[in-house]
This record gives sequence, structure tokens and C-alpha cells, in this order.
Amino acid sequence: MDKIIVNGIVFYGYHGTSEAERELGQKFLVDIEVKADLSLAGRSDKLEDTIDYQRVCSLVKEVEESKKYRLLEALAHDIASAVLKQFPMIQEVMVRVKKPQVPIAGLVDYVAIEIIRNRQ
Repeated sequence: MDKIIVNGIVFYGYHGTSEAERELGQKFLVDIEVKADLSLAGRSDKLEDTIDYQRVCSLVKEVEESKKYRLLEALAHDIASAVLKQFPMIQEVMVRVKKPQVPIAGLVDYVAIEIIRNRQ
């Protein structure tokens, strides 16, 4: 199965379990990998025969802005569900949501949630 990979979609969101996170907001990063048969696009060289990754990025932003999430798991799940719904040719999607400014003791580069959802 072929893949389209989009790494490092950056947005500012108001997600988290603490009130401060939900009021002040912070930067988040999203990586997406989608699996689909891209052979037709490879032969035709036409955008309509593949998955427009600009539309995928726009969809991530739409989902992220739709509400304030407490858990990264819920945000990742909603992104994956929206991608599968919007793009019927996608067979599998991996969504990784990274939170670089984690309010925990100690030095942490980031915390991430990674989920994989399949078309069933």
C-alpha cells in the first residue's frame, strides 16, 4: 500500500486538562500518514487521481478549531475519523499529535499520541 506523509502541521490550540492550557493555549504539531493505492495518480499525473494533501491539512485545522479537547487522544481520533470520512480512497490513517510544552515536572521535549485507524 502506498503512503502520503505530512509531517509537522503546526497550529495554536486551547487543548488540555488544565484550565491554564485551555485558556492560554499553546502550540501543537500533527503528523499524518495515509495509506491508499496511488498507482492511478502515478500513471496520470493528475491531482484528482490522488489525495490532495492541502485539503488534508485544511481538514486537520478544521477539526482542531471545532472544539477545545481535554485529551490528545480525542483530538487524534476526531482527525482520523474526519480524514477517513472525507477521503474515501484512504484505507488507513495514522495521526500523531505532539504537545511540545507539557506542564509536567522535569524536562520533556514533547508528549505525543499516535493512533491508527482503518477503513472497515
